[in-house]
Amino acid sequence: MEKDNSDAMPKWGSTDTIWMLSLYGTAIGAGVLFLPINAASGGLIPLLVMAVLAFPMTFLAHRALCRFVLSGNADDITVVVEQQFGKQLGYIITVLYCFSIYPILLMYSVSLTNTIESFIQYQLHFPPPSRAVISFILIAGLMLIVQFGEMLIVNVMSALVYPFIAILMIIALCLIPQWTGEIFRNISLSGAVHQGGNGLILTLWLLIPVTVFSFNHSPIISPLAVAKTKEYGKFAEQKCSQIIKYSNILMVVTVLFFVFSCALCLTPENLQEAKVQNISILSYLANHFHTPFLTWVAPLVAFIAMCKSFLGHYLGAKEGIYGVVIKTFKFADVKVHETSKALHVCTIVFIFITAWIVSIYNPNVLNLIESISGPLFALLLFLMPMYAIHTVPALSKYKGKKSNIFVTIIGAIAVSAAVYQFFI
Repeated sequence: MEKDNSDAMPKWGSTDTIWMLSLYGTAIGAGVLFLPINAASGGLIPLLVMAVLAFPMTFLAHRALCRFVLSGNADDITVVVEQQFGKQLGYIITVLYCFSIYPILLMYSVSLTNTIESFIQYQLHFPPPSRAVISFILIAGLMLIVQFGEMLIVNVMSALVYPFIAILMIIALCLIPQWTGEIFRNISLSGAVHQGGNGLILTLWLLIPVTVFSFNHSPIISPLAVAKTKEYGKFAEQKCSQIIKYSNILMVVTVLFFVFSCALCLTPENLQEAKVQNISILSYLANHFHTPFLTWVAPLVAFIAMCKSFLGHYLGAKEGIYGVVIKTFKFADVKVHETSKALHVCTIVFIFITAWIVSIYNPNVLNLIESISGPLFALLLFLMPMYAIHTVPALSKYKGKKSNIFVTIIGAIAVSAAVYQFFI
């Protein structure tokens, strides 16, 4: 590559912008509609803590994961873990990686179906078709997009980001006349415990995994690393870090503005009530202020958010499932070509059928699945790259950084809090 012959890092290009927006699209999904409730229901202090920690914990963790992927000579993270950790540990990590992403893909399939079904029934006032029909059309449409290759997925996701950010900011701006500042008049160290919330320490502890998962875009980090290695060669690490940094800044600024705008027009008691009702912040705001605009906008925002996240998680889920199958065949001494077209088709068919079936039956175990994915996400995103820095020679140059201590502490908190939430 001509770019590799220069000592200066290549300038920012259009593909970098597309990938930056795709990272945003993967991270900022339907979860952002619940973040104001989870973050602000405990009062001002947890909200400020989230505002301070959001960028460093998101950027440093994803940069470390990207560096780990770049440390290997492979096309995806499932091969890199085997290269760096050996056959057995690599297999275990690949299985954990798969089970941290694939269930989330199923959850988005269910949420998309529920959103469209509710929109047809309550906004359009038509009897909705069966869930089987709705889910088939939705999932088939999204799966059709993915068949045209990774770059089409990335382009579609980056295109969806523009209307999503625009709508999110319009809503945040429209809420400004409703700001009361009540949250500033009720600064309490109790963590809104008198309203059925938790004490401050417990609130802050449980807030860490919420923040981690709200900004998580680890499923698309491996495709990013591979794509930029092909495009920029020896500058891949610098370019990936730059893309991750800019996307994280965009995430934090837009989401925090939305979160604070919601928090400033509601009291901690209102937010705790929304938490008890288990509805999104837009649904609560529409009911609270009796706003027809939000009643119509909420499903649109949710639909765009979930489509973005479905596509982003598809890349990671397919990578994980593919890696598990390949490694399982190897353990069984069954020869299979890693570029096998039949395996590629079977993986796609498996994802489509399972997502469709789960969407039809709308199981109540989705929170349980999320509780399983939660600790695995934190383990693989925070702790695994830190372990690699101290065991993989190619990453030894990153030893001794103060940021490593921060990432390890946040990872340990996130894993422990996610495990705690699993058992309560």
